[in-house]
Amino acid sequence: MQFIDLKAQQALIRPELDRRIAAVLDHGQYILGPEIDEMERRLAEYVGAAHCVSVSSGTDALSIALMALGIEAGDEVITTPFSFIATAETVALLGARPVFVDVDPRTYNLDPARIEAAIGPRTRAILPVGLYGQCADMEAIGAVAAAHGLPVVEDAAQSFGATYRGRRSCALSAIGCTSFFPAKPLGCYGDGGACFTDDPALAARMREIRNHGQDRRYHHPILGLNGRMDTLQAAVILAKLPIFDAEVAARERIGARYSVLLDGANCVTPWIAPGSTSVYAQYTLQVGDREALIKALHEKGIPTAVHYPVTLDRQPALARWQPGAIALPVAHRLADRVVSLPMHPYLDEATIEAVAAAVIEATAGMADSRGPASA
Repeated sequence: MQFIDLKAQQALIRPELDRRIAAVLDHGQYILGPEIDEMERRLAEYVGAAHCVSVSSGTDALSIALMALGIEAGDEVITTPFSFIATAETVALLGARPVFVDVDPRTYNLDPARIEAAIGPRTRAILPVGLYGQCADMEAIGAVAAAHGLPVVEDAAQSFGATYRGRRSCALSAIGCTSFFPAKPLGCYGDGGACFTDDPALAARMREIRNHGQDRRYHHPILGLNGRMDTLQAAVILAKLPIFDAEVAARERIGARYSVLLDGANCVTPWIAPGSTSVYAQYTLQVGDREALIKALHEKGIPTAVHYPVTLDRQPALARWQPGAIALPVAHRLADRVVSLPMHPYLDEATIEAVAAAVIEATAGMADSRGPASA
């Protein structure tokens, strides 16, 4: 059983994939070739943003967005402790301090009610994450940000394709950033990412930053980085775009099916906020004894993953940016309890049922897993 099955997807799109890659090999424009322009245009239209700036990875998307906003040493950026390290790493690498705020116990995303207390004189931005495929509460976060004149950067590495109150992820804030890492809902065959914005000045600045701060050949008004997405990866994304809506629908259907089958089981299934959809980048449970569940599933040939076992405030690399131990009870509890099941658009009903049955069996004798994450 595959945790994520990219081979099934590749078999479906192979003729278009081969055609797209052959076109790049024929014209030989491997950096910033015509496929980049086409992909950026089509992705901007899909998201509903005025501008898409493709970049070399989701991590570089965050770095470029923060650089475009002028984040620098001594600044503070409010973000979640329950995410992949890139969310905070990009802040720290600019010399700024990631300020961690606890997460909502139902969505696992940044809790808007806790942001106000964390805002200080050095706060320069807010960086929420659409964890596991569902957007954070972007309107509530945006309202707090607007009251303090702060920009919001959406880390949508896992939520690309999801919607929030009728709008798509990446079009919900000053800048939306996503990743095209192969395992993401829309992935290429290497590293890649993109930044989205409605602000033409920000878009122009991000295009300069991704190309060494260059506004024209060999003229560099600002410092940037080598953050360009290569043309072959754009060709892969273009080959995948025609089936992406169907894959998003399949992810929603499979996620909902898992939840129906696990209703009443001794585990906590994903909660999708009213007015939101999820692309289920991961289908993640909470359980009382994670190691026991992982062992039981692996004995049946069912792969699992844990996203994420160590919160960012407890990562050694970020220790010097922290004043000491932080009270983040929800995030810390989640880090001990979450486990992700196989999830991709090509899971069949028999596999879904087998996985759910194995979870039910393995968790039946555990201590109660269904208490709130904040308990």
